[in-house]
Amino acid sequence: MRRVWKKLSAAIEGGVRQRVTKAGWAYTLAVTVLGVAAVGTANNLLFLIVAAMLSALLVSGFISRLSLAGLELDLSLPDHISARQRIAGRIFLRNHKRWAPSFSILLEGLPGSSFSSTVYFPAIPLGATLEEPVEVTFERRGIYREDSFVFSTRFPFGFTERRAQVTLRRDVLVYPCLAARPDFDETVREIRGEIEAHYRGRGNDFYRIRPYEPFESARHVDWKASAHTGELQVREFEREQDNLLEIFFDLDAPHDKTAWFEQTVECCAYIAWWAMERGARLRFRTQDFDRYFPEECDVYHILRYLALVEPSARKTPPPDDENSCQVVFTANAAKMRTAGWVRARFYEPDAAQGPTGALQTRSTDAR
Repeated sequence: MRRVWKKLSAAIEGGVRQRVTKAGWAYTLAVTVLGVAAVGTANNLLFLIVAAMLSALLVSGFISRLSLAGLELDLSLPDHISARQRIAGRIFLRNHKRWAPSFSILLEGLPGSSFSSTVYFPAIPLGATLEEPVEVTFERRGIYREDSFVFSTRFPFGFTERRAQVTLRRDVLVYPCLAARPDFDETVREIRGEIEAHYRGRGNDFYRIRPYEPFESARHVDWKASAHTGELQVREFEREQDNLLEIFFDLDAPHDKTAWFEQTVECCAYIAWWAMERGARLRFRTQDFDRYFPEECDVYHILRYLALVEPSARKTPPPDDENSCQVVFTANAAKMRTAGWVRARFYEPDAAQGPTGALQTRSTDAR
């Protein structure tokens, strides 16, 4: 019996589209008291008052329902969206009714929706379209196919709050978060140093002497200039256009390394974005993806791939460019070395952080 009652209650609550407010309960109580008094005293004036109050209650429900009718919602978002970042969008609300405006409309997102704020429209004229700026946040990468919103109004008297749910169905692709996370800041700094060491010092024409930067190779330290200034100085040569940073992301990750896999996706996205801002050449590879930036694609092509990538067990291809600066993200460095990646700098899950591999650490360089 209890299960039947729970199912019945859930069905009733799911079908209710309006909620009685405190003012509505007080008004209902007043109508009830006056109705009892009218019946007890047979006073015609009390009957007229009760009838007027009931009419106002019915009119309130009709007008509130009319205010929500004929409304059309649209959400405009930028072409490129990154996870966990506030995105400026625009809400368009159109009143398709040709003979009645809508009043006091409140728009908010359902739990789990990307739309977390509320927008209030005091009045929407008939046939008009109103536009409001909003902030939208997507918590995870991937493709979002629908988003749910709720219209609500207490117009005209505030006795009830009528609600109407609206679902927008469209495909929204969300890139991985492009902000550097604290748990792989060290990794990003090391990769930057590796890139700097690779881009500088390979040319034959001297360019300048400049201060040493962290994680740079010590091969090009100018000891005479360092002794003269009292600080480490580096001989910098002209940049060679053939220098290439090659990132290989091993998709063969165990099920208990899901957290590490997601962090690595974000780290690769951050590196690709950094390479775009710097103007560096980048080759991004996985078992099923291989693109040169900027020759073959733009950075958004790589971000679109990373937005949808999932772990998969596939054969690892060997390296085919001995002149590139190779960086490998993998959960199994021994397997990658067997496949021929012996010159690469490896980043693996940190065993000290447990099975989730919450942090990344560089394995022993085998060069």
